[in-house]
Amino acid sequence: MEMRQLRHFVALAEEGGFTRAAEREFIVQSGLSSSIRALEKDVGVELYVRGTHPVRLTAEGVALLPAARRALAAAAATYDAIQAVRGLLVGQLRVGAYTSTRHLLPFTDWLAEFGRDHPDLDIQVQKLPSLRMHRMVADGELDCALVTPTPDYPDDLELMPLASEPYVLICSLDHPLAQVEQVALDGLNGERFVETQPQWASRVMTDMAFAGNGLTRRIVCEVGEWAMVADLVAAGLGIAFVPCGVAADSSLPVHALKVTGFDFDFRRRIDLALPRGSAASPAARRFAEHVQRNVQTTLGDWLSAS
Repeated sequence: MEMRQLRHFVALAEEGGFTRAAEREFIVQSGLSSSIRALEKDVGVELYVRGTHPVRLTAEGVALLPAARRALAAAAATYDAIQAVRGLLVGQLRVGAYTSTRHLLPFTDWLAEFGRDHPDLDIQVQKLPSLRMHRMVADGELDCALVTPTPDYPDDLELMPLASEPYVLICSLDHPLAQVEQVALDGLNGERFVETQPQWASRVMTDMAFAGNGLTRRIVCEVGEWAMVADLVAAGLGIAFVPCGVAADSSLPVHALKVTGFDFDFRRRIDLALPRGSAASPAARRFAEHVQRNVQTTLGDWLSAS
């Protein structure tokens, strides 16, 4: 059994067909087929059901898939560890991120600088909801990610605090709440809300707050972009909680106000999440050190200017 055979098998399982899997592995389709047949001969069983499209794995193939992924990840980690001893970073750095953070920290600048310092490192960035990125880092699908922890956030990852900002409530200028600067949480009972998607950390926190205080609200729309949330609020569809930086940057006609009565600190935290200890890849660990140095430099600049 060879690592390339396992890699070809994983590609076939994930792509669902020989053509796409061969393209992904940059080999001809006949070469991929030969590799899969050789793997089946080595393990003594058929790994996929013949004649199915998309390709469907046999029970033995289903059992092999997670083990094959772990073997490939272990091989990559071994190679990365050896290169780390040599002071080199090669391979991949898979980063999870999301939008609307530049007013808090220049994360993309730090990432670009790290990439220039390590030109042989292939950096991949995915924009995903915070809770999903947490699971992907824990499962080894991402090396690190910018996340927003919630009060009940699992502690199976190492979290490096980077920045934070409070959430505020925004409403359209003709909404009754536009006449006040502050409102209690129970004063929002029954209101119409524009919300983020259920897997967003902000949504988890607001759902917890309303349920914990026995309050109800009507969610009239769910979207996956803060800018769209602000657009819909300005158009009068409902009210919404957004990070204060989003409200301040918005050129839309909305009114922002403070909400009291939360049982927890209702803030948007920006942390860098990575696996604990030796589970973190050399690239992730070095990038975390790079980010930490930049955060300390930025904080020092702020203190000097104040």
